[in-house]
Amino acid sequence: MGTEDGARLRAITIDAFNIPTATSGRERPESDGTITWNSTGLIVVRLTAGDTTGLGFSHAPTAALGIIRELLWPVIDGMDTRDTERLFWAMARAVRNTGWGGLCAAAISAVDIAVHDLAARLAGVPLTQYLGGAHDTIPAYGSGGFTDYTDHELTEQLSSWAEHGLRAVKMKVGSQPDDDPRRVALAREAIGPHVELFVDANGAYERKQALHLADRFADLGVTWFEEPVSSDDRTGLRLLRDRMPAPIRVAAGEYGYMPADFRDLVTPGCVDVLQADATRCGITGFRIAASLARAHGIPLSAHTAPALHASVAAAFDGAINVEYFHDHARIAGALFDGVPALRGGELVPDRSAPGHGLELKEADAQPYRVASFTRSTSDTAAGNAPHTE
Repeated sequence: MGTEDGARLRAITIDAFNIPTATSGRERPESDGTITWNSTGLIVVRLTAGDTTGLGFSHAPTAALGIIRELLWPVIDGMDTRDTERLFWAMARAVRNTGWGGLCAAAISAVDIAVHDLAARLAGVPLTQYLGGAHDTIPAYGSGGFTDYTDHELTEQLSSWAEHGLRAVKMKVGSQPDDDPRRVALAREAIGPHVELFVDANGAYERKQALHLADRFADLGVTWFEEPVSSDDRTGLRLLRDRMPAPIRVAAGEYGYMPADFRDLVTPGCVDVLQADATRCGITGFRIAASLARAHGIPLSAHTAPALHASVAAAFDGAINVEYFHDHARIAGALFDGVPALRGGELVPDRSAPGHGLELKEADAQPYRVASFTRSTSDTAAGNAPHTE
């Protein structure tokens, strides 16, 4: 088989999983300032070109599998995996009448990540280097502190991260605003004075409520206020960024699905730190966000999915950290081999092997599988029915 044919996509496997939440050894719902959840969806995509397979994933419900099967794979089947830009925008056009943001974006992202992993493997280089190779490691900050946690659970989780060398931790706020200063004070006492403390309201506060609480948080040494108001309220974010007491930085961008979402946050000056999540915007979108942040002179932070973002964020010079999110770190450790090491508060992408190095643990993942789909180019040409479970 020639090199050209060996880079063309010829098969896809999609698996959908649903993993229940688990805290302190028992299953139970978790909450932030605006929603409660009792499980996390995971869509895993594997693409094959020649004898090489790349893996991508996103945290999305099972419905994303249908979008990939019905709208995305028919468009990219047979394309050269090295044409990452062409593939990404072909998928974006394919969902025009369905709507890009949200579920479709998660579906595109899972495929786009698999495309980049496959392209890096074909090139024989680690994904971090394939994307730019700016850093050998990337700082991580512990993230959890859900609003449903007891005081003991909150302080135990945050202090354990501090004891393991993480130089910053983040907690959720917003469910009970009147109680938030007390909870933040508990967190500060638990982690000590030398670990940075971040808070994340997930857009739960109103503008003046957020300003009032920011003053109290600043007194407790908070340095990062994520989504103090909804990211849809760009005017409010800009107002809060201008009036936020030092040294608190306003962060937002986790709901950036399309490139325009990042543009609309940085151009009006809405944030001190731009966030991007490759499982929502794809690696292609993450690269665009990184370029926008660099052009506007602000840092970039990778939102959740630390097993992936260790490789992705380390590729870009302007990236300052990765969110070591409790749920996603737990899931990745349970269901994937090749999870990057966390050493001295830094995530260490594997530069010894091509791609991002993640592989699905089939046996461990099987109990959580709720649907799967397999299709090859030969099936399409022959008119054979795809294999679906």
